[in-house]
Amino acid sequence: MSAPTRKSPLGEVFRLFLRLGLTAFGGPAAHIGLMEREAVERRGWMSRTHFLDLVGACNLLPGPSSTQMAMTLGYSRAGFMGLAIAGACFILPASLATLALAWAYVRFGSLPQAQGLLYGAKPVMVAIIVQAIWNLGRMAFRGWRLALGGLACFAAVLAGAPAILVLLASGGVALGLAAWPGSRPAAAMGLAALPLQTAVKPLPVKGTGFIPCMNSAKAVEVFAPEGGFSGILRGMRPLSALCSVINGAAVCTVGLVPILFVFLKLGVVVFGSGYVLIAFLKADLVDRLHWITESQLLDAITAGQITPGPVFATATFLGYLLRGWAGAAVATAAIFLPSFLLAALVGALAIHIRKSKLAAAFLDGVNAAAVALMAAVAIVLGRATLVDGWTWALGLASVALLVRYKVNATWLILAGAGLGILLERLA
Repeated sequence: MSAPTRKSPLGEVFRLFLRLGLTAFGGPAAHIGLMEREAVERRGWMSRTHFLDLVGACNLLPGPSSTQMAMTLGYSRAGFMGLAIAGACFILPASLATLALAWAYVRFGSLPQAQGLLYGAKPVMVAIIVQAIWNLGRMAFRGWRLALGGLACFAAVLAGAPAILVLLASGGVALGLAAWPGSRPAAAMGLAALPLQTAVKPLPVKGTGFIPCMNSAKAVEVFAPEGGFSGILRGMRPLSALCSVINGAAVCTVGLVPILFVFLKLGVVVFGSGYVLIAFLKADLVDRLHWITESQLLDAITAGQITPGPVFATATFLGYLLRGWAGAAVATAAIFLPSFLLAALVGALAIHIRKSKLAAAFLDGVNAAAVALMAAVAIVLGRATLVDGWTWALGLASVALLVRYKVNATWLILAGAGLGILLERLA
């Protein structure tokens, strides 16, 4: 009798993250929900506690949190090669799909419509987020202090507090309680939300925080704070050489070096979800440098929405508008490069953090806040997605199938997308 074939860790990483890169719609929270289901429940790569530690640590980093999560999972499973394979497999499908949309946009002056696909796929993604919140919340809210802290963080995020400040404040309070056990925990946990209400003005987006498939006629109001890098960006403005119009789609020719620096900067300074990136893109590319118009930015965001994988793949679309195929490659590499380096650091240090009592306490606070952030995202996505009887039915059925029958989430997403396209045709 022959011995069972041992699966290659690199092969496992390649297959999982290529599939996620091809099917993971819905934004960072939904991506993390899928990863939790695949890496913890179905494959048993790590404990749920360790997975939650990685989620908390990645949420503290700048850049796309779900992409960094994919990389750290790849590192945990197969070392540095696993990190590189997981990152590439998760990023490339979205970037190539977005690049195809950018080519069609420049060639024909419009984007293919995909409302039906999103109409059916997004309720399934909301269900996946709900399941992940339930699973991770049981680990994150160990004890009433962490539960109270998570509730305070949830309220702060809904009130408009910046995600990174919520994470740091929650971790700091948990660290303080561990360092000074005699402190008054209820009052201390309440402090997690107080300074966050007025620290930074929230990102104003018309309608909801989740941006559906849009056309250039719809407007989104976005902004970003002034930064020390703005002087360099203004100095690059003269490097924008030529702009032309092809079938209604304006195409600018910009130097590859300015593109490299701008998108590398975005990969380093953008905290929070991929939707925060919109504010910085408008501030840099539209307002300061005048490389693109606001309508083009909205179309680029649409392209990032109707493709699976990270929202940061919007950079591929913009790079193509600015400098063709070379610009797309440079913009994509630049915006994701910091994530590879930071994810390697998290993957290497995550296990050691738990050995320190104070560091573990800080991470517990961050983890509670991370689950609260996912819950807030679920509320926003649910309000934007569950808009009629069909979407409610699809969302509730997906929750039942995921929780009760452990149905493969990928098949649910594909079935939801197909049903959405069918319903749109019938309508």
